[in-house]
Amino acid sequence: MRHIQPVTEHDTIVALSTPPGRSALAVVRLSGSTALTIAGKIVTPWPLGARRAVFCQLHQPDDGSLIDRSIVSVFPAPRSYTGEDIVEFSTHGGHAVPEAVVAALLQAGAREAMPGEFTRRALLNGKLDLLQVEAIGDLIDATSDSMRRVALFQLDGSLSRRIDELRGKLLDLEALLAYDIDFPEEDHGPISRSRITSAASDVQLVLQSLLATAPATELLRSGAIVVIAGRPNVGKSSLLNALVGEQRAIVTDIPGTTRDAIEVSVQLSNWPVRIVDTAGLRATGDVVERLGIEVSERYVSAAHLIIVCDDDPDHLSTTITAVQSIGTAPIIPVLTKADQLGSATVLPVTHPMIGRIDTPLHVSAFTRRGIPELGERVASTLNRRYGSIPVARPALTRARQRIAVERASKELADFEQHWSCGDLPTPVAAVHIRSAVDALDELIGAVDTEDVLGRVFAT
Repeated sequence: MRHIQPVTEHDTIVALSTPPGRSALAVVRLSGSTALTIAGKIVTPWPLGARRAVFCQLHQPDDGSLIDRSIVSVFPAPRSYTGEDIVEFSTHGGHAVPEAVVAALLQAGAREAMPGEFTRRALLNGKLDLLQVEAIGDLIDATSDSMRRVALFQLDGSLSRRIDELRGKLLDLEALLAYDIDFPEEDHGPISRSRITSAASDVQLVLQSLLATAPATELLRSGAIVVIAGRPNVGKSSLLNALVGEQRAIVTDIPGTTRDAIEVSVQLSNWPVRIVDTAGLRATGDVVERLGIEVSERYVSAAHLIIVCDDDPDHLSTTITAVQSIGTAPIIPVLTKADQLGSATVLPVTHPMIGRIDTPLHVSAFTRRGIPELGERVASTLNRRYGSIPVARPALTRARQRIAVERASKELADFEQHWSCGDLPTPVAAVHIRSAVDALDELIGAVDTEDVLGRVFAT
């Protein structure tokens, strides 16, 4: 029976670090305590100077046949991404060359890296904390400039420093409580209750400000769903094409042309949005059109913002009322075909969620009148409803982070309540402070919670 070597964190690991496929270059990364020895078996010339890009030949470790000519760089520990010895190979791209390089390194003694294992080692070796690890994932997955900026700011350690600061304040608070318990009559007597209350309140305010960033960053990751809704043939598809800047939806004078939802991703101001053109809302006996309208209604009910369109000022209010019966998202009313409307105006309408709706915009997909203003109004409405995008301040970007901060905030709130009421002994009330610290420790990865690490690095 073949003996299978157990996988350990002390193995030297190798992986292709760029997507496989047709490309000019590919990067293969090797990391671990024997990385230099293993690389020396396939690289000529060897050894190489630290942090220098050197043009080398790569050979098979068994018969010495040429694999590729590539650029090789050596990063000795601890000044490397993982904190271990790292060798990086910039090879020719495609499938065959990088696969052959990885195979040669495996033959020379390396092990294939598991998902996220390079970054996991960076965490374990103190090169990154868990929040910075997640920022790397956010940066890789970023589909908008705003998400890129948020991820870069977090990768720089802004959120980590804020959490560390809060953790320090909670530890100070815990120390004050311990002092009050153990030495109630020392020096100037018991610790002032107002001092404890003020310290807890200060931390709670910062926790709440962090939680306030979560709705906006949630939309950043997936894009805000902005639905264009209205009666058939009022210019919804033309409006989509105008907002996107290209012909993405079919436009005809025949009512009911759009039978299914058409979704296009675009960035409006700082917001990544998924604009959805929907089938016209009306009663119909056409089975296919009715199915399209049902899809439209599902999109309207799930929307983060709805652009309600009509080309007739007298019908716009009725259309808004119909949309309100389906969805609860903020509404931007739009009068389309403004080049044909002249100077007609409509009074604002009341929306049950946000009160008075903005005055309807007059837009024309033909002349582009009002299109820039509509994009700005979409961004400002999203800001008002979900908060501005936190591109230059600490922010929570993942559900795991939000849940940990919510838990810390709840524990602190429970402490504040018991402290103000005086219904619990101080040692018992102080347990909530310790639980809040534990929540923040888990947030930055200061505690070794294996299931949390497993979920993070699996992605």
